[in-house]
Amino acid sequence: MSGTITAGVDGTDHSLAAAVWAAAEARRRGAALRLVHAWTWHPLDLPIEADAGTQERWAHDLLRAAESRVTAAEPGLPVSAHVLPDDAVPALVAETRRTGLLVLGSRGHGALVGYLVGSVALHVLRQAESPVVLVRDPGEAGEGPASDEVVVGVDDVTEEGDRVLEFAFEAAQARGARLRAVRAWSLPPVFARSPGSLRLADEAGGLEPLEKRRLAEALRPWRQVYPDVTVAEHVEMGSGAEVLLSTGGRAGLLVVGRRTARRRVGHVTHAVLHHASCPVAVVPHP
Repeated sequence: MSGTITAGVDGTDHSLAAAVWAAAEARRRGAALRLVHAWTWHPLDLPIEADAGTQERWAHDLLRAAESRVTAAEPGLPVSAHVLPDDAVPALVAETRRTGLLVLGSRGHGALVGYLVGSVALHVLRQAESPVVLVRDPGEAGEGPASDEVVVGVDDVTEEGDRVLEFAFEAAQARGARLRAVRAWSLPPVFARSPGSLRLADEAGGLEPLEKRRLAEALRPWRQVYPDVTVAEHVEMGSGAEVLLSTGGRAGLLVVGRRTARRRVGHVTHAVLHHASCPVAVVPHP
């Protein structure tokens, strides 16, 4: 990961919570924190004068307030603040090309629709080239995390999914926390069964033991790279979203993947983003 963690701020409680979370993560990883606010002049229908100069001052004031908040939370942390002269989505997507991690606020609006994720965050997630963490305002996240555990959903057990596992192991090591690797499985439809897949299941003693073996094999090289990280393996029959939310919805951090070729957020990741009360990291991978 790059030596810089970036937090996008817009003055909302969610973005300030994201900035504080990013500051703590930067401290854990020995990284610098970069605060950014995307601003370009647009005429505003306001009862007070808001020309370009006024709006630009607001943008800098907003950043100064965020900087004060994070330096109070993490004294001594290297922090820089920057106004990005562009609209929010292209500016933040460009940031993912230069930073190791982008942290954004997840905009909820109360208990009834608090699971909604802001449209800017979703657009950025679809195009991001680095991992993105969405953080809720603690006041709207219910009871908050139940543990410091890092939970990772392991859908792809091939080498293409290694970026997700690498991020999860690194996050667990930085926290001194246990990593829980979760794999959901379901019975394949009859038309999808092949003699080869049935043979593998028979050799493993059934479908569930086969999935446990696949998960263990995917984790093995990363256990060797991060020998100090305690790993719990969880394999459960059910939908990916339900299994992940039941085991990791209130973890310290929940890590999921996103395939870069699809330019969209998969249904499991989408459900987790909307319903998990803890910070959610979305890691792009091939």
